[in-house]
Amino acid sequence: MMLGYIIFGLILLFGWMVQSRLKNKIKKYSKLRLQNGLSGKEIAEKMLSDHEIYDVQVISTPGRLTDHYNPKDKTVNLSETVYNERNASAAAIAAHEVGHAIQHATAYSWLEFRSSLVPMVGISSKLSMWIILAGLFFQTSPILLPLGIILFAATVFFSFVTLPVEYDASNRALVWLENKNMLTQEEQVGAKDALKWAARTYIVAAIGSLATLLYYIMIYMGRD
Repeated sequence: MMLGYIIFGLILLFGWMVQSRLKNKIKKYSKLRLQNGLSGKEIAEKMLSDHEIYDVQVISTPGRLTDHYNPKDKTVNLSETVYNERNASAAAIAAHEVGHAIQHATAYSWLEFRSSLVPMVGISSKLSMWIILAGLFFQTSPILLPLGIILFAATVFFSFVTLPVEYDASNRALVWLENKNMLTQEEQVGAKDALKWAARTYIVAAIGSLATLLYYIMIYMGRD
């Protein structure tokens, strides 16, 4: 059991380190002004236009690192700094989110699969921890803990399905930025580095969720 705590602690530490590194990278490349003078909003709109996608709107959303693509209303939501700023970080993030819009428009298989899991995962994520806690405290009901573990496993599976979706979006972004000569060589390197560290946060999250799942399984097996 102690080994499980150590592994879990190490994953949390590594996750914090990756998140800190990402924030530093975003901050670093936010100081690298684009020579083309385009804002994140303008980068996103041009990328959409170049891919002949005209039914997706680029809008601003509050907060930092809140950027996302919403397939329900077909909006590329860029945080205020990304939406307005004209630097390598903004270009990378804006292009990445448009990458998701392109996945949606072209029916990218991994995105379609991921979207099909959303309803199930939404329920699992809300119930799994409560059922697991109930199973730990009320040991007279042997079905609760394994049920909670199964529900939590669905969220773990979802986190791993997310990985190819995120990596593909970044690849689409970087290829377009390079092929259209949107960035200088220095800016392109910065955009690639920023997206690389952003992708690593998803890897850490997936590994962390898997470690948590294994920990719960160890508890269940130890109880038996």
